[in-house]
Amino acid sequence: MNVRLTQFSIDLDYTDDSLRQAVLRILGLQASDLISCTVTRRSIDARQRRGAVRFTLRIDLEVDDVAGAAASKKWRKLHGVDIVADAPPDAVQAISPRPVFVDPPVVIGAGPAGLLAAWRLAMCGLQPILIERGAPADQRHRSVAKFWKNGEFDDDDNVLFGEGGAGLYSDGKLTTQSKLRGPMRTVLQLLVECGADESILIDSEPHVGSDRLAKIVPALREMIIAKGGQVRFHSRLESLEIDDGQLTGVVVSGQRIATRHCILATGHSARDVYQMLYRDGVTLAPKPFAAGVRIEAPQEQVDQSQFGVSAGHERLGAASFRLTRKPQGDARACYSFCMCPGGLVIACASSPGMLTTNGMSMSNRSSGYANAAFLVPVTPDDFGASDADPLAGIAWQSKIEADAFLAGGSDFAMPASTLQDFLARKTPQTLLDDRPSQRAVPADLHAILPDYIGKTLADSVPAMMRQMQQVNLDECMVYGAETRSSSPVRITRDKSFQSTSTRGLYPVGEGAGYAGGIVTSAIDGLRAAESLTTGFVVPPPAGG
Repeated sequence: MNVRLTQFSIDLDYTDDSLRQAVLRILGLQASDLISCTVTRRSIDARQRRGAVRFTLRIDLEVDDVAGAAASKKWRKLHGVDIVADAPPDAVQAISPRPVFVDPPVVIGAGPAGLLAAWRLAMCGLQPILIERGAPADQRHRSVAKFWKNGEFDDDDNVLFGEGGAGLYSDGKLTTQSKLRGPMRTVLQLLVECGADESILIDSEPHVGSDRLAKIVPALREMIIAKGGQVRFHSRLESLEIDDGQLTGVVVSGQRIATRHCILATGHSARDVYQMLYRDGVTLAPKPFAAGVRIEAPQEQVDQSQFGVSAGHERLGAASFRLTRKPQGDARACYSFCMCPGGLVIACASSPGMLTTNGMSMSNRSSGYANAAFLVPVTPDDFGASDADPLAGIAWQSKIEADAFLAGGSDFAMPASTLQDFLARKTPQTLLDDRPSQRAVPADLHAILPDYIGKTLADSVPAMMRQMQQVNLDECMVYGAETRSSSPVRITRDKSFQSTSTRGLYPVGEGAGYAGGIVTSAIDGLRAAESLTTGFVVPPPAGG
């Protein structure tokens, strides 16, 4: 008999044996009655009314049929005990071979969406060609290190472009609101197969870290190659060939590649791609996004605010937070985003003369500081976008990023302020000495941001941070500006994942405006590849 326990509360120091004993006690079983006991989900319960922090588990059990039948009447009276037909977690989607197309499908972009799309196509025997403008992960690290050390910038090989996409230099969080359990399980198990820790399969807020992603991504690339796919680095998409609404080819670094299927997964920082699509007549639409700053606080204070007496427990690690504030008067809504426990605030750029920020952490989250973006919603009305001018949001972002670059000294150092100076709208004269991000200079961040964003942040952040009672605002820093939380442009598509204007073009991931984060982007690429192989009848080539 298969039994599932949900919302099972247990102390942080539980062992396999103590967990098994607790399960037997709750269910009224003997040790010989319990055939197997597997934790399939684990979350942290830090609600203050519970005192010490505890874990909440979902546990799948196999129980002796006779003993289970005898005890089942008692179980029906217990909350969180279910007799289930199939106790194992959601199964990985099956992959079956597909017919080979006349020309191989092309995937543009080796971020999460592109890598998972290429993997799916390769596993189906379709021998995809994966195109990436930047470098392999190991070479990319060298370029990024030079950028962070002295501002040496490469247009195609940087924090935002290259194998792994922008997600390679991030917190590596694998959280998602997606209800697509099968595809999500596929993504997580594939990451484990490529070297991620198995804990990501059960943790409610799984985390990898940039250091481990740098090893996982090349392993995934080798899987694609082993199944007949190609991966071409330092190769830039220049144009599409479209004949009567049907994609017939792509031009990459001066070379034409014949294809009637292209998964476009270029991310939201490839602004030249949006320009190219607009020029080639692919339908685009403006979309809302958000902008703001990144705030940094001592991690120990965040831990104490979130975990109380349990702060510092080795099983908890560095604490995270999510903060929101509704509109108040003429201040807009405000929310925290992409929180990085034990991480670093990093400078990012995809073009000369422009600067934005992001957060990154390693697997051990040991920097001693937490950071998060604090964002304010921005609508197409704010930046004057319309269907006739869908790229206005990019120009709006670029203005802020150019001002941030100048404010930072024009060498990709980050403009920064103490939080108290920012809240008081004062131009800082100095910065806190004790901070992990040393390439920063004092700057008036309000001069960089639109007035309504600066005012909303100054009005909202104090109230939001009061929820973190142990965090001392005098020890917090602000870095600006955070402009690329999501794309200001959507590449419109239909239910088959194809562009509404161009058959055979599959825009996916963050750059298409349909995903945000590593997992949702990966799922989007996975589903688009599946649609390509099952939901679209390929017409024969002209004259063929």
